[in-house]
Amino acid sequence: MLKRQLANTGLNISPLGLGTVKLGRNQGVKYPTHFVLPSDKEASDLIALAKELGINLIDTAPAYGNSEERLGKLLKGQRQDWIICSKAGEEFDNSTGQSSYIFTPEHLQFSVERSLKRLDTDYIDMLLIHSDGNDVEIIERYGTLQALNELKAQGKIRASGMSTKTIEGGLLALQQSDCAMVTYNLDHTEEEPVLDYAAQNNKGILLKKALASGHICAASNGDPVQASFDYIFAHPGVTSAIIGTINPDHLRKNIAAAENAINRR
Repeated sequence: MLKRQLANTGLNISPLGLGTVKLGRNQGVKYPTHFVLPSDKEASDLIALAKELGINLIDTAPAYGNSEERLGKLLKGQRQDWIICSKAGEEFDNSTGQSSYIFTPEHLQFSVERSLKRLDTDYIDMLLIHSDGNDVEIIERYGTLQALNELKAQGKIRASGMSTKTIEGGLLALQQSDCAMVTYNLDHTEEEPVLDYAAQNNKGILLKKALASGHICAASNGDPVQASFDYIFAHPGVTSAIIGTINPDHLRKNIAAAENAINRR
């Protein structure tokens, strides 16, 4: 897959990224069916397949259970092959299955330092604020994006942004950082103004829930996966869509559908 530059960061990323929540967490998630966390061998094989098929973006977060720790081991010796996107702000407790949120600059610094150790790396390519839905308050009250820009100046991250849940938050994030991660799919188009702004201002857009956490795939008519990728990649503001599968066949089909959609543009 041809890589796409993320805004003015110099980072070139594949139009599909591999989401890794399913490598570290299966509690409190919104997928259609329960799943068992893959073994190290299964996870390693999946990552190798993704790389073989042209994916170079891998997405994780402290809120994804032990995903970061697993990736630190699974990516050993191949760090240069991957653009790693992680997050800060949401904390997940495996023992209780509950999330909590802390957005102070001090916590963001702590979270990034912890992610660097877990991922066994000297820098994180992309670091996003993991919003609880109060996007504007998080940005304006805590100065979160300024804090990320300071971490960028320190060389600990290469690009900054926010995983948002509102139009206002997405627009504000793009004004103060490199990219936003937003929900956009056949069933959820409300945040399209954020994509429009990104296209007009050379900002990056990562999509979460491009297949509605797998729910779109359950549609019985036509090819819902191909229809989904045709729709999302028709928008010029989309840089990459994060796909969180642990099924190798699904990964192959998703990549083929994405390539078909991009080639039709």
